[in-house]
Amino acid sequence: MSQPPILVVTTGGTIDKQYFDALSEYQIAESVIEDMLKTSRVTHPFRVVELMRKDSLELSDEDRALIRATIAAAPETHVVVTHGTDTMTETAKVLADIEDKTIVLTGALAPARFAESDAPFNLGMAFACCQAAKTGVWITMNGSVFNALKVKKDRAAGKFTAI
Repeated sequence: MSQPPILVVTTGGTIDKQYFDALSEYQIAESVIEDMLKTSRVTHPFRVVELMRKDSLELSDEDRALIRATIAAAPETHVVVTHGTDTMTETAKVLADIEDKTIVLTGALAPARFAESDAPFNLGMAFACCQAAKTGVWITMNGSVFNALKVKKDRAAGKFTAI
């Protein structure tokens, strides 16, 4: 039995941020997601689409419409979206009416390029959730799986919590 491929849509966010010494600030750089999957020796079939390189606070309604259109038009029924954590739930709401697909959003609280990042674990959780969860929209962060329409980011605690 063949495994259905997973579409990975990258949008930017902290997971893809990089520190540039000359600028003394973080910027979203080329996505590291495909490299992370190869380094992790992922054998499940996947396809990566680097859709944009934005902090989630900068995402517009048009950006969310593009994310939605890309996922809706894709042949894959299993989708992982890497996304900034600040507005992840807003994008999830836009994706909620896509039928017959399992969509999992994930991100990181520390850039993937950092040794102590939560990015690899969160991405692995998203891949597992995408294969095991029923159709709908989910968020995986820091060892938990949430219904994407019933979760919020608790900035003070630095984690997501169910609502």
